[in-house]
Amino acid sequence: MKLIDKQYQKRPFWGVPSMSIWLKKDMDYNINSKRIERLYRLMDLRAIVPGPHTSKGNKQHKTYPYLLESLKIERINQVWATDITYIPVEGGYFYLMAVIDLKSRFVVGWSISNTMDAEWCQETMQECVEQYGVPEIVNTDQGSQFTSEVFTSYLHSKQIRISMDGKGRAIDNIFIERLWRTVKYEDIYLKAYATGNELFVGLLEYFDFYNHQRRHSSLEHKRPRELYFEESNLAFISKAKVSSIPEPVKGINGLPQAQHKPPLTEPDIEIYEALEMRNQKIKLSLTTLRS
Repeated sequence: MKLIDKQYQKRPFWGVPSMSIWLKKDMDYNINSKRIERLYRLMDLRAIVPGPHTSKGNKQHKTYPYLLESLKIERINQVWATDITYIPVEGGYFYLMAVIDLKSRFVVGWSISNTMDAEWCQETMQECVEQYGVPEIVNTDQGSQFTSEVFTSYLHSKQIRISMDGKGRAIDNIFIERLWRTVKYEDIYLKAYATGNELFVGLLEYFDFYNHQRRHSSLEHKRPRELYFEESNLAFISKAKVSSIPEPVKGINGLPQAQHKPPLTEPDIEIYEALEMRNQKIKLSLTTLRS
């Protein structure tokens, strides 16, 4: 699975047939296409070209039109985009959900879980809204988590307009697809996390770097934090760091169990960062990899 995910980041236009041929012919794996198709579904991958959409939808759920086709994004909190990606760890995997402001590229929230359920998606989105305000539009794919009543009813309750990628068109959510590539090549693949707790701590550090230090050429070499908080007029204090991370709570078979994010110390932490860290929840139950 890790090999497929890494190759997909290099060749996001590859669907199941191309990935199968590469694994058989170039990597000498004796594997059939049906297994690759199953792994694509499990990892929520789909080729970024017109074709069959491998993100698992629900035909009974209502879908919404894509609203960003000719929309000019001019301000922060005008459009947020969200998606879920697969993250490998030693002996298992997690799912990462992130929410990004398209104007500033600021990641307003993220969470990891061992399941892709609608409640988790709704809770993550709710935490982002409670901290950073109500966006005008939220763009997602047509996965069942995002088309569910649990998720869409929350957006409706906040009078948020819902935009969804066209079926088979992952390119419609290209900004967050680029975020996944950045996170994986600058952090995940380099560090090869062994446990859920290591993954969480690593992502905590990486998204802090991404938001507060990493400059983006598309933003005239500004940092996402600078653009987001300049435009939103939210004050922030001096840069600080997390002083300590507690040991994970052990669950069944010694694996970390679901818990809140680690507590932060008050004196030297930016106010908005402290709120972000406290509000976000995480499920740290490691899922055994079934191959």
